[in-house]
Amino acid sequence: MLEGKTVLITGASGGLGALVAEQLRAEGARIVALGRSRPAGSIDQFLRHDLSTPEGIEAAAQAVADRPWDLLVNLAGAQHFGPVEQETPAQLVSGYLVNLVAPVRLAQAVAPGMKARGSGQVVNIGSIFGSINFAHFATYSSAKAGLRGFSQALRRELAGTGVDVTYVAPRAVRTAMISERVLEFAKLTQMHIDPPEATAARIVAAIKARRRDVYLGFPEAFFVRLNALLPGLVDRALSANDRKAARLFAR
Repeated sequence: MLEGKTVLITGASGGLGALVAEQLRAEGARIVALGRSRPAGSIDQFLRHDLSTPEGIEAAAQAVADRPWDLLVNLAGAQHFGPVEQETPAQLVSGYLVNLVAPVRLAQAVAPGMKARGSGQVVNIGSIFGSINFAHFATYSSAKAGLRGFSQALRRELAGTGVDVTYVAPRAVRTAMISERVLEFAKLTQMHIDPPEATAARIVAAIKARRRDVYLGFPEAFFVRLNALLPGLVDRALSANDRKAARLFAR
């Protein structure tokens, strides 16, 4: 199914992205990684671009726009954990650029070629936090919420063109993004943190099946649906954990 397909993937130098790239390559895909750092694993080509700046995003988009991609996998991410007022302006801007603007711009760059060939797939890796907007993850949650909305809108826009859009929302994954403070928060609140190997396998399975929206983890996937219907109920369910998290930053 993926044999001979050319995949453009961001975030392949990270713990989760490297595993996804490795598994896609094992399926026979040709892997082109895009980012600031060359992945340690085996890839077919590396494009060095910085997705945390407007200039870097535009340079990346221009570099990939005229190439025949079969899949775009937007996996690069950046996360701030803490009160929103403690996030620096630079962190805030770069976080939105990496988590939301870059995926949108890259999708915009590759979509015309996919449409012209009548085949392609845009895969956006979001987060459960994009549907259940957690306190102390405000900018990360809101960026991923934007990516979820973009994925749904783009899917409707591309209907009938042969180009599919897959949105996968993992819950927390044990990678370098999980800081010691996040680990402390997870222990206080009993938040699940999944091994990257299992999450990577489920992402690749969703890609192969050309799934539409995939939410990983229980009870988080259930809370996604509950939050859409009864957000006040979820507010109350999370309030105790929100207070516990606030104490982490009052020291």
